[in-house]
Amino acid sequence: MTTVAFIGLGNMGRPMALNLVRAGMSVAGLDRAPAAMAELAAGGGRAAADLADALAAADVVVTMLPAGAQVRSVYLGADGVIARARPNSLFIDCSTIDVDTARAVAAAAEAAGHAMLDAPVSGGTGGAAAGTLTFMVGGSDAAVERARAILQAMGKTVVHTGGPGAGQAAKICNNMLLGISMIGVAEAFALADRLGLDRQKLFDVSSTSSGQCWSLTTYCPVPGPVPTSPANRGYAPGFTAAMMLKDLALAQSAALSTGASTPLGALAAQIYQLMASAGQGEQDFSAVFELLAKTGASQPQR
Repeated sequence: MTTVAFIGLGNMGRPMALNLVRAGMSVAGLDRAPAAMAELAAGGGRAAADLADALAAADVVVTMLPAGAQVRSVYLGADGVIARARPNSLFIDCSTIDVDTARAVAAAAEAAGHAMLDAPVSGGTGGAAAGTLTFMVGGSDAAVERARAILQAMGKTVVHTGGPGAGQAAKICNNMLLGISMIGVAEAFALADRLGLDRQKLFDVSSTSSGQCWSLTTYCPVPGPVPTSPANRGYAPGFTAAMMLKDLALAQSAALSTGASTPLGALAAQIYQLMASAGQGEQDFSAVFELLAKTGASQPQR
Protein backbone atom coordinates (compact mmCIF):
# COMPACT_ATOMS: atom_id res chain seq x y z
CA MET A 1 0.00 0.00 0.00
CA THR A 2 1.27 3.47 -0.88
CA THR A 3 1.76 5.59 2.23
CA VAL A 4 1.39 9.35 1.76
CA ALA A 5 2.18 12.28 4.01
CA PHE A 6 -0.09 15.14 2.91
CA ILE A 7 0.92 18.57 4.21
CA GLY A 8 -1.56 21.41 3.77
CA LEU A 9 -5.22 20.46 4.17
CA GLY A 10 -6.87 23.67 3.05
CA ASN A 11 -9.74 24.12 0.62
CA MET A 12 -7.79 22.32 -2.10
CA GLY A 13 -5.55 19.99 -0.14
CA ARG A 14 -8.24 18.44 2.04
CA PRO A 15 -10.40 17.01 -0.79
CA MET A 16 -7.27 15.95 -2.68
CA ALA A 17 -6.07 14.00 0.36
CA LEU A 18 -9.49 12.41 0.78
CA ASN A 19 -9.40 11.24 -2.82
CA LEU A 20 -6.12 9.47 -2.10
CA VAL A 21 -7.79 7.73 0.83
CA ARG A 22 -10.67 6.67 -1.44
CA ALA A 23 -8.12 5.25 -3.88
CA GLY A 24 -6.91 2.89 -1.14
CA MET A 25 -3.81 4.75 0.01
CA SER A 26 -2.74 5.30 3.60
CA VAL A 27 -2.72 9.06 4.18
CA ALA A 28 -1.31 10.91 7.20
CA GLY A 29 -2.26 14.58 7.04
CA LEU A 30 -0.82 17.66 8.66
CA ASP A 31 -2.30 21.15 8.89
CA ARG A 32 -2.42 24.04 11.34
CA ALA A 33 -6.23 23.88 11.40
CA PRO A 34 -7.56 21.15 13.74
CA ALA A 35 -10.88 21.08 11.86
CA ALA A 36 -9.11 20.15 8.62
CA MET A 37 -7.25 17.34 10.38
CA ALA A 38 -10.49 16.09 11.90
CA GLU A 39 -12.20 16.03 8.50
CA LEU A 40 -9.38 13.96 7.02
CA ALA A 41 -9.58 11.52 9.94
CA ALA A 42 -13.36 11.26 9.54
CA GLY A 43 -12.82 10.37 5.89
CA GLY A 44 -10.46 7.50 6.67
CA GLY A 45 -7.12 9.27 6.80
CA ARG A 46 -4.96 9.90 9.86
CA ALA A 47 -4.25 13.17 11.62
CA ALA A 48 -0.49 13.28 12.20
CA ALA A 49 0.82 14.63 15.49
CA ASP A 50 3.62 16.57 13.81
CA LEU A 51 5.84 16.51 10.72
CA ALA A 52 8.02 13.67 12.02
CA ASP A 53 4.90 11.58 12.64
CA ALA A 54 3.51 12.34 9.17
CA LEU A 55 6.79 11.33 7.50
CA ALA A 56 7.58 8.28 9.62
CA ALA A 57 6.12 5.68 7.26
CA ALA A 58 5.62 7.76 4.12
CA ASP A 59 6.92 6.77 0.69
CA VAL A 60 5.42 9.90 -0.85
CA VAL A 61 5.02 13.47 0.40
CA VAL A 62 2.39 15.74 -1.17
CA THR A 63 2.26 19.42 -0.27
CA MET A 64 -0.39 22.04 -1.00
CA LEU A 65 0.81 25.30 0.53
CA PRO A 66 -0.01 29.01 0.11
CA ALA A 67 3.21 30.39 -1.37
CA GLY A 68 6.88 29.90 -2.09
CA ALA A 69 7.98 31.00 1.38
CA GLN A 70 6.00 28.19 3.00
CA VAL A 71 7.29 25.65 0.48
CA ARG A 72 10.89 26.63 1.22
CA SER A 73 10.26 26.46 4.96
CA VAL A 74 8.53 23.08 4.89
CA TYR A 75 11.08 21.42 2.62
CA LEU A 76 14.37 23.20 3.34
CA GLY A 77 14.17 23.88 7.08
CA ALA A 78 16.65 22.19 9.39
CA ASP A 79 13.84 19.90 10.57
CA GLY A 80 11.95 20.02 7.26
CA VAL A 81 10.77 17.38 4.83
CA ILE A 82 14.10 16.88 3.03
CA ALA A 83 15.96 16.42 6.31
CA ARG A 84 13.40 14.05 7.85
CA ALA A 85 12.02 12.03 4.92
CA ARG A 86 12.77 8.35 4.43
CA PRO A 87 15.49 7.58 1.85
CA ASN A 88 14.50 7.82 -1.82
CA SER A 89 11.15 9.46 -1.08
CA LEU A 90 9.01 11.06 -3.78
CA PHE A 91 7.96 14.67 -3.18
CA ILE A 92 5.03 16.21 -5.08
CA ASP A 93 4.45 19.91 -4.50
CA CYS A 94 1.01 20.95 -5.76
CA SER A 95 1.28 24.55 -4.55
CA THR A 96 1.31 27.42 -7.04
CA ILE A 97 4.61 29.23 -6.45
CA ASP A 98 7.43 31.01 -8.26
CA VAL A 99 9.58 29.02 -10.67
CA ASP A 100 12.84 29.87 -8.87
CA THR A 101 11.60 28.35 -5.60
CA ALA A 102 10.36 25.23 -7.37
CA ARG A 103 13.75 24.71 -8.98
CA ALA A 104 15.70 25.44 -5.79
CA VAL A 105 13.70 22.96 -3.71
CA ALA A 106 13.89 20.31 -6.44
CA ALA A 107 17.67 20.69 -6.60
CA ALA A 108 17.95 20.30 -2.82
CA ALA A 109 15.71 17.23 -2.87
CA GLU A 110 17.74 15.62 -5.65
CA ALA A 111 21.01 16.36 -3.85
CA ALA A 112 19.61 14.52 -0.81
CA GLY A 113 18.68 11.47 -2.88
CA HIS A 114 14.97 12.14 -3.34
CA ALA A 115 12.79 12.65 -6.42
CA MET A 116 10.67 15.78 -6.68
CA LEU A 117 7.93 17.16 -8.91
CA ASP A 118 6.32 20.56 -9.06
CA ALA A 119 2.71 19.73 -9.91
CA PRO A 120 0.38 22.74 -9.59
CA VAL A 121 -3.26 22.17 -10.45
CA SER A 122 -6.12 23.69 -12.38
CA GLY A 123 -9.77 22.99 -11.66
CA GLY A 124 -10.52 24.78 -8.40
CA THR A 125 -12.21 23.37 -5.32
CA GLY A 126 -14.87 21.68 -7.44
CA GLY A 127 -12.24 19.78 -9.38
CA ALA A 128 -10.40 18.89 -6.17
CA ALA A 129 -13.56 17.39 -4.68
CA ALA A 130 -14.56 15.57 -7.87
CA GLY A 131 -11.06 14.28 -8.59
CA THR A 132 -11.01 15.97 -12.01
CA LEU A 133 -8.04 18.32 -11.58
CA THR A 134 -5.47 18.97 -14.28
CA PHE A 135 -1.88 18.58 -13.10
CA MET A 136 0.93 20.49 -14.82
CA VAL A 137 4.01 18.53 -13.86
CA GLY A 138 7.66 19.52 -13.90
CA GLY A 139 10.40 16.97 -13.18
CA SER A 140 12.14 13.91 -14.56
CA ASP A 141 10.42 11.25 -16.67
CA ALA A 142 11.11 8.64 -14.00
CA ALA A 143 9.60 10.73 -11.22
CA VAL A 144 6.50 11.46 -13.28
CA GLU A 145 5.91 7.78 -13.94
CA ARG A 146 6.43 7.01 -10.27
CA ALA A 147 3.85 9.65 -9.35
CA ARG A 148 1.30 8.97 -12.08
CA ALA A 149 -1.05 6.70 -10.08
CA ILE A 150 -1.06 9.18 -7.20
CA LEU A 151 -1.82 12.13 -9.46
CA GLN A 152 -4.52 10.20 -11.31
CA ALA A 153 -6.24 9.43 -8.00
CA MET A 154 -6.65 13.19 -7.52
CA GLY A 155 -7.15 14.38 -11.09
CA LYS A 156 -8.30 13.61 -14.58
CA THR A 157 -5.42 15.01 -16.65
CA VAL A 158 -1.68 14.79 -16.06
CA VAL A 159 0.55 16.78 -18.42
CA HIS A 160 4.31 16.44 -18.12
CA THR A 161 5.40 19.93 -19.09
CA GLY A 162 9.18 19.55 -18.78
CA GLY A 163 11.94 19.61 -16.18
CA PRO A 164 11.91 21.13 -12.69
CA GLY A 165 9.89 24.36 -12.58
CA ALA A 166 8.08 23.68 -15.85
CA GLY A 167 4.84 22.84 -14.05
CA GLN A 168 4.89 26.21 -12.32
CA ALA A 169 5.70 27.95 -15.59
CA ALA A 170 2.70 26.33 -17.26
CA LYS A 171 0.43 27.22 -14.34
CA ILE A 172 1.27 30.92 -14.23
CA CYS A 173 0.98 31.26 -18.01
CA ASN A 174 -2.38 29.48 -18.00
CA ASN A 175 -3.77 31.54 -15.15
CA MET A 176 -2.59 34.80 -16.67
CA LEU A 177 -4.56 33.82 -19.77
CA LEU A 178 -7.56 32.91 -17.62
CA GLY A 179 -7.49 36.21 -15.72
CA ILE A 180 -7.31 38.18 -18.96
CA SER A 181 -10.10 36.21 -20.64
CA MET A 182 -12.43 36.52 -17.63
CA ILE A 183 -12.03 40.30 -17.65
CA GLY A 184 -12.82 40.35 -21.37
CA VAL A 185 -16.00 38.33 -20.89
CA ALA A 186 -17.05 40.48 -17.92
CA GLU A 187 -16.46 43.67 -19.90
CA ALA A 188 -18.58 42.35 -22.77
CA PHE A 189 -21.52 41.65 -20.46
CA ALA A 190 -21.13 45.00 -18.70
CA LEU A 191 -21.28 46.77 -22.06
CA ALA A 192 -24.23 44.63 -23.16
CA ASP A 193 -26.14 45.71 -20.05
CA ARG A 194 -25.54 49.38 -20.88
CA LEU A 195 -26.71 48.78 -24.45
CA GLY A 196 -29.89 47.04 -23.32
CA LEU A 197 -28.85 43.69 -24.80
CA ASP A 198 -30.26 40.65 -23.03
CA ARG A 199 -27.51 38.65 -21.33
CA GLN A 200 -28.81 35.31 -22.54
CA LYS A 201 -28.86 36.60 -26.13
CA LEU A 202 -25.23 37.69 -25.86
CA PHE A 203 -24.35 34.29 -24.43
CA ASP A 204 -26.21 32.49 -27.23
CA VAL A 205 -24.25 34.46 -29.82
CA SER A 206 -20.78 34.48 -28.27
CA SER A 207 -20.82 30.89 -27.02
CA THR A 208 -21.32 29.69 -30.60
CA SER A 209 -19.09 32.16 -32.42
CA SER A 210 -15.68 33.80 -32.27
CA GLY A 211 -16.05 35.04 -28.67
CA GLN A 212 -16.28 31.50 -27.32
CA CYS A 213 -13.94 30.64 -24.40
CA TRP A 214 -13.97 28.73 -21.10
CA SER A 215 -14.58 31.90 -19.09
CA LEU A 216 -17.82 32.33 -21.03
CA THR A 217 -19.17 28.83 -21.63
CA THR A 218 -18.18 27.11 -18.37
CA TYR A 219 -17.67 29.92 -15.87
CA CYS A 220 -19.92 32.70 -17.16
CA PRO A 221 -19.53 35.72 -14.83
CA VAL A 222 -23.20 36.79 -14.89
CA PRO A 223 -26.14 34.93 -13.35
CA GLY A 224 -28.34 32.91 -15.66
CA PRO A 225 -26.65 31.48 -18.75
CA VAL A 226 -24.50 28.80 -17.03
CA PRO A 227 -26.39 27.48 -13.97
CA THR A 228 -23.29 25.88 -12.41
CA SER A 229 -21.15 29.03 -12.51
CA PRO A 230 -20.31 30.89 -9.26
CA ALA A 231 -22.36 33.87 -10.50
CA ASN A 232 -25.47 31.81 -9.72
CA ARG A 233 -24.51 31.27 -6.08
CA GLY A 234 -23.53 34.79 -5.08
CA TYR A 235 -19.97 34.39 -6.37
CA ALA A 236 -19.09 31.86 -3.68
CA PRO A 237 -15.56 30.96 -4.68
CA GLY A 238 -14.26 28.08 -6.63
CA PHE A 239 -11.15 30.23 -7.10
CA THR A 240 -10.93 33.50 -5.22
CA ALA A 241 -10.01 36.88 -6.64
CA ALA A 242 -7.16 36.98 -4.10
CA MET A 243 -5.75 33.75 -5.49
CA MET A 244 -6.04 35.08 -9.04
CA LEU A 245 -4.20 38.22 -7.96
CA LYS A 246 -1.46 36.05 -6.45
CA ASP A 247 -1.04 34.12 -9.70
CA LEU A 248 -1.05 37.28 -11.81
CA ALA A 249 1.64 38.72 -9.54
CA LEU A 250 3.72 35.58 -10.07
CA ALA A 251 3.28 35.98 -13.82
CA GLN A 252 4.36 39.62 -13.67
CA SER A 253 7.41 38.72 -11.60
CA ALA A 254 8.35 36.07 -14.15
CA ALA A 255 7.77 38.50 -17.01
CA LEU A 256 10.03 41.06 -15.36
CA SER A 257 12.82 38.56 -14.72
CA THR A 258 12.73 37.20 -18.29
CA GLY A 259 12.03 40.41 -20.17
CA ALA A 260 8.70 39.11 -21.53
CA SER A 261 6.10 41.63 -22.72
CA THR A 262 2.76 41.02 -20.95
CA PRO A 263 0.79 44.30 -21.06
CA LEU A 264 -2.61 42.63 -20.71
CA GLY A 265 -1.33 40.50 -17.85
CA ALA A 266 -0.12 43.64 -16.10
CA LEU A 267 -3.49 45.36 -16.60
CA ALA A 268 -5.34 42.26 -15.36
CA ALA A 269 -3.23 42.31 -12.20
CA GLN A 270 -4.20 45.94 -11.60
CA ILE A 271 -7.89 45.16 -12.07
CA TYR A 272 -7.80 42.26 -9.61
CA GLN A 273 -5.93 44.51 -7.19
CA LEU A 274 -8.90 46.87 -7.42
CA MET A 275 -11.17 43.95 -6.48
CA ALA A 276 -9.01 43.13 -3.47
CA SER A 277 -8.92 46.78 -2.40
CA ALA A 278 -12.71 46.93 -2.69
CA GLY A 279 -13.06 44.04 -0.23
CA GLN A 280 -13.92 41.44 -2.87
CA GLY A 281 -10.77 39.35 -2.54
CA GLU A 282 -12.58 36.35 -1.06
CA GLN A 283 -15.26 36.31 -3.74
CA ASP A 284 -14.84 34.17 -6.82
CA PHE A 285 -12.59 35.81 -9.39
CA SER A 286 -15.50 35.96 -11.84
CA ALA A 287 -17.04 38.61 -9.57
CA VAL A 288 -14.79 41.00 -11.49
CA PHE A 289 -18.01 41.54 -13.48
CA GLU A 290 -19.55 43.34 -10.50
CA LEU A 291 -16.55 45.65 -10.26
CA LEU A 292 -16.65 46.49 -13.97
CA ALA A 293 -20.44 46.87 -14.02
CA LYS A 294 -20.47 49.56 -11.33
CA THR A 295 -21.29 53.07 -12.52
CA GLY A 296 -18.12 55.11 -12.36
CA ALA A 297 -15.99 52.16 -11.27
CA SER A 298 -12.36 53.02 -10.64
CA GLN A 299 -10.08 52.24 -13.55
CA PRO A 300 -6.48 51.00 -13.35
CA GLN A 301 -3.67 53.20 -14.55
CA ARG A 302 -2.99 52.91 -18.26
